[in-house]
Amino acid sequence: MKRLALALAAALLLAGCGAKSKEATVAKALSLDVTGAALVSSYDSHGGFLGDGTGCIALSFPDGRLEEQMAADPAWHSLPADETVQTLVWGTQDEGASIGPCLTDSEGAPLVPAVQTGYYRLIDRHSDQTAPLLERGSFNFTVGVYDADARILYYCELDT
Repeated sequence: MKRLALALAAALLLAGCGAKSKEATVAKALSLDVTGAALVSSYDSHGGFLGDGTGCIALSFPDGRLEEQMAADPAWHSLPADETVQTLVWGTQDEGASIGPCLTDSEGAPLVPAVQTGYYRLIDRHSDQTAPLLERGSFNFTVGVYDADARILYYCELDT
């Protein structure tokens, strides 16, 4: 009986070791040190066919340390965003037609609020990167947007 209890305890501990914190997920995906971050919000609709869905984690930072990392990393760009990121995150108007945003919750509301000052990074995870991202029939990307005024980092994924 004692061995069974020990085996069960060990199995539970090992199962817990595989779970990643939201902060660790963001740090790994965006190559950032997010030590000291506080979770603001989290949304995830993944779990559909082949794991399709949308996810967004917002982390706040008490100091400006994150900005220094982004300014030193050429993968991060100063806002305003380029046309692709603008369309994916906030949407665009083109000759009277609205395009996007693609990163929305189940009600269709944008997951990232308008951001004026900060940085962004787009990571294309699609297997076919020959066609421009906005012209593909499906999306697999990660985007990070840092609001320097509010000191909030938004990490979002879309898999279709």
